[in-house]
Amino acid sequence: MPPRPTHADGPNGIRLQKLLSSAGVASRRASEQLIVDGRVTVNGEVIRTLGARASFTDDVRVDGRRVRLGASPRYILLFKPRGYVTTRHDPEGRPTVLDLLDRRVGYVYPVGRLDYDSEGLLLLTSDGDLAERLMHPRHEVPKVYEAIVVGTPDPVALKKLRAGVFIDGQRTAPAEVTCEATVRGSRPTTRLTITLREGRNRQVRKMCQVVGLPVRDLRRVRIGSLGIGQLRPGEYRDLSPTEVRVLQSNASDESRLMRSTPARRSAHPRQRPPHHQEPMQAWDKPPAHRHRESRTSPTGHSTPGHKAPGTRESSARAATSGRPPGKTPHVATGGMRPAGETRGGSRQRSTSTGTPASARPRPAVGAGRSTHRKKGR
Repeated sequence: MPPRPTHADGPNGIRLQKLLSSAGVASRRASEQLIVDGRVTVNGEVIRTLGARASFTDDVRVDGRRVRLGASPRYILLFKPRGYVTTRHDPEGRPTVLDLLDRRVGYVYPVGRLDYDSEGLLLLTSDGDLAERLMHPRHEVPKVYEAIVVGTPDPVALKKLRAGVFIDGQRTAPAEVTCEATVRGSRPTTRLTITLREGRNRQVRKMCQVVGLPVRDLRRVRIGSLGIGQLRPGEYRDLSPTEVRVLQSNASDESRLMRSTPARRSAHPRQRPPHHQEPMQAWDKPPAHRHRESRTSPTGHSTPGHKAPGTRESSARAATSGRPPGKTPHVATGGMRPAGETRGGSRQRSTSTGTPASARPRPAVGAGRSTHRKKGR
């Protein structure tokens, strides 16, 4: 026999997981798990169906505690000290972060976690949607940590931390790591500032352990745009409306897209100075060894692979090679000089025609007598 339909199954209500999320009980995904585990009741009946609905007039309870529906969400910034568990209920009976709050605060839960031995900023809220965006790695909300590690990190270790290391079988996302100061002694310690845009269980401690830098002390000093300010360990305060709006913008999709979009190039890039403005002393220096001049065919045209200076192709090649047109490279020294110039620096000209010697036609290889003659023949 199917279960008797209740008011929670009516078509006019709101999905129960969405109702719990808007009331600040947990995120939608976590609220679904609460429903499946049978920890949610509506008007005295245990609800285990994810499609169940409820309204603001229903008596909705989680673990026997009534949920205030329709109340405005609350945002609390806490400086968590060491020795507290970041959860609402601890099976081992250890003190939780909720023990630091006044009972009149209402139903809030922590966003993310700080382990038992760590301290620093912790956000508690009843806004389930914002909590889910802050914790999801795709929104890339930065979280800044200060870690005191044992040892002196070398550049290789810092490079690994920045690029990402493997912990629990998965590679961490790129991080920003800065080496602040080192305290010398029998066991030197160093302070590192690490910025993460993802959150895993004991991530900072595991990352430093992989590169051989065990963490002695760990403190979270910033969440998005929120800093510690004047808070002391164990103190908390409510966020102002402006801080809430800025935090919501940090976790928005628009902010994520702006961070992932590469910076636009300048509309007026800096132009390199023209070649004729560069100093010519290196080109005018006489070469230390002989060089190979450009060969020309008997018709006056340059042979393949050797373009005559002043042509369109030689100008294009000169533009890409970083030298002005009309300059021929020295083979031995890499120097440059105008085509037809002798080793002494003067241009060799024909006595009869007045044209450069390099431009005069030469007999083709193999025509007439041999180009190589043995001595003594």
